[in-house]
Amino acid sequence: MKILAISDVHAKENQGLYDYLKNNNLDLVIVSGDITNFGPPEFAEDFLNKISNFGATAIAIPGNCDTKEVFKKINKSKAICAHNDIIEHENLVIYGFGGSNPTPFDTPFEFDDDVLYDHLKKLFNSQKALKIGKKEENEEKKFEKLDILLTHAPPYGSEADIIEDGIHVGSEAVRKIIDEYQPRLNLCGHIHESVAFAMLGNTVIVNPGMLENGGGCLIQIDEYNNIVADMVEINRG
Repeated sequence: MKILAISDVHAKENQGLYDYLKNNNLDLVIVSGDITNFGPPEFAEDFLNKISNFGATAIAIPGNCDTKEVFKKINKSKAICAHNDIIEHENLVIYGFGGSNPTPFDTPFEFDDDVLYDHLKKLFNSQKALKIGKKEENEEKKFEKLDILLTHAPPYGSEADIIEDGIHVGSEAVRKIIDEYQPRLNLCGHIHESVAFAMLGNTVIVNPGMLENGGGCLIQIDEYNNIVADMVEINRG
């Protein structure tokens, strides 16, 4: 399976992305939030529809700069909105939650870390998650499903949450969930300058950075659930 992870589009068209999607055979495109910059809402729907038209399944969450109207447009688009939901796609189980922990900028889609933690914990302990686990026990498969935590905010104290002056500003809630549940992957964004691969226990953390700056990550998962991730440069075209 081939996945392109992108984030922080901020309502900027990117012909280079469309060229990349045209020239590469992808299964999934996962967008980790901030599709717009406080709008316009229509951009989110149009952008996600364009991605979907290239044949890959698009999965997206809102970021802290996405308004409630943008969130509605994500749901209306051809993409799958994973915010506060669990998405099954082939052998993947994606636990999604958008927005971010509080910022100094009072953006429209922020949550206190204790609220973020409660929502994410409810997802991992939900009946839907339990049903996936029970279904997996009854399947004759060589390998377990691969869990992905999809967030806009990166985990606190990782290489993916460092701003220019060296301070960690990620979410303590996301970090706590990773420490407790150890999903195989955490796809995030939010901190544009903190492009990173990182490890927290057994969890691979990927922040591809800002799409406008060429940020993207190609993730390949083989039949044995081995993960190979490479940063790719997506020129604006």
